Amino acid sequence: MESNINRENLSTNPEYQDQTTDVKLDKKDLNKMAWRSLLLQASFNYERMQAAGWLYSMAPALKKIHKKKEDLSKSMKLHMEFFNTHPFLVTFIMGIVAAMEENKNDTETIRGVKVATMGPLGGIGDALFWLTLLPISAGIGASLAIEGSVAGPIIFLIMFNIVHFLLRFGLMHYGYRTGVNSIGALKDNTKLVSRAASILGLSVVGALIASYINLSTSLVIKAGEAKVALQADVLDKIMPKMLPLGYALLMYYLLKRGWSPIKLIGITVLVGVGGKYIGIF
Repeated sequence: MESNINRENLSTNPEYQDQTTDVKLDKKDLNKMAWRSLLLQASFNYERMQAAGWLYSMAPALKKIHKKKEDLSKSMKLHMEFFNTHPFLVTFIMGIVAAMEENKNDTETIRGVKVATMGPLGGIGDALFWLTLLPISAGIGASLAIEGSVAGPIIFLIMFNIVHFLLRFGLMHYGYRTGVNSIGALKDNTKLVSRAASILGLSVVGALIASYINLSTSLVIKAGEAKVALQADVLDKIMPKMLPLGYALLMYYLLKRGWSPIKLIGITVLVGVGGKYIGIF
């Protein structure tokens, strides 16, 4: 009975067993992580998105830092949780998290930092690469190609990837240095940082729900000659995006009750198809 309790405490305790911080990552370790991050989306899926690629990229650092099997297992389990950010700027978060792992910060704080940073960094990456760098480099390359120059696509690839690789490797080292320099203050204010990261993370999740869940109803309620559109005249006036929020909360509740993500995805597909067929959506 006592051994079962001890195992349960180890699995729920956010602190690592080995609190020594004598292991330090070097440039070779950080560069290896940066190279591995090129495969961030190689195993992308709609349950955990980039989680497997994230863990694959972090693995060299985690194996070097955590000498105890239990700590390595706890860390790897943490880094297999849902993760999604811009694939070119992800190394900035990796550097910070690697520094936090190196300093043996507890898993709840690391989780909070990951959740709080992946959303904003995704938005920055979209604006930087897809809305700025890609049109500029592709425009220059296309203009050369239109004139018959074979250098057009080569110039495009060189321009785009110079910026891409400079940021990918540079942000890994910068994030790591920033993490190391801020560890002292972070340890002194762990609860405050965790709370702030959690609040920011919830804000990001709320924004993602409003942006990515497309759910509305086409039902119209008739009372005599009067017609009331349930979506536009009722729900949107109470609170815009009420249905996406309600559905997201329902999915969260069912996950907490032990329903598998695959089952919930299947239910979502059936509800969507069935609702469209009978005219609800």
